Amino acid sequence: MRDVTGWVAVVTGAASGIGRGMARSFTGAGMKVVLADIEQAPLDATTAELADAGHEVLSVPTDVSSLEAVEALAASAVERFGKVNVLCNNAGVGTAGPVQQTSLEDWRWTLAIDLWGPIYGCKVFLPLIEEAGEGHVNSTASMAGLLAGGSLGAYNVAKHGVVALMASLARDLRIAKSPVTASVLCPGPINTNIVRSERNRPAESLAEHVDTPQGERFWQMLTDSLSHGMNPDEVGPMVLDAVRTDKFWVLTHPDMLSIVVDQVERIGRDQSLRVF
Repeated sequence: MRDVTGWVAVVTGAASGIGRGMARSFTGAGMKVVLADIEQAPLDATTAELADAGHEVLSVPTDVSSLEAVEALAASAVERFGKVNVLCNNAGVGTAGPVQQTSLEDWRWTLAIDLWGPIYGCKVFLPLIEEAGEGHVNSTASMAGLLAGGSLGAYNVAKHGVVALMASLARDLRIAKSPVTASVLCPGPINTNIVRSERNRPAESLAEHVDTPQGERFWQMLTDSLSHGMNPDEVGPMVLDAVRTDKFWVLTHPDMLSIVVDQVERIGRDQSLRVF
């Protein structure tokens, strides 16, 4: 198990939810944390909470869909703390609706944050983490990155991409004998603000969202489910454990794997698709 005391972690989507839980766990383990988020007020509040508790933190407003913003985040982290050991690509959004009625702008907005955000993060931060001599990269995917249900096409595609990105990265790092390790977080139902992620969507992008009865029904069901979901503060220690122990899969609800196993077995049995 690695001693992470004194390490520097950068967490995107850190103002609330899972990202805030990560920041709390990391600072509790003796790490310095750079908190990045697009939403200023909760970012300030979370940063103040941790600073008031005596932790070394820095807040950097960041739009992870912008390569230039991610580069500026990295520069701010190095300027303040001199190095980066850990990156958590956690910022994410979601939108619902059947694939055949999902607007191109819904695709662009979702993939820009949920998939290109982690790609930009890995591209920008990996050289810095390797320069630090040891570290870890974690990206937040979803159980939707392991099994694609209906009414969530753009999100499913993005999260499947994140799982593939991190699995590829983890293997490439091992082949290169890099001091950096990688993991992927696949949460089940967590009580976060993702169902309200369009609060941060640019107006011109939101105007091109297509509302559908199927999407609305699914979003209401998801909202109800997440309201009874796991406390996001319980997720932070799971990611911290992956950073310390080089565990690749971080699963908040391992019981949900039975659905994934069923789908894999169907491939071998009759090539059918489980619909849910």
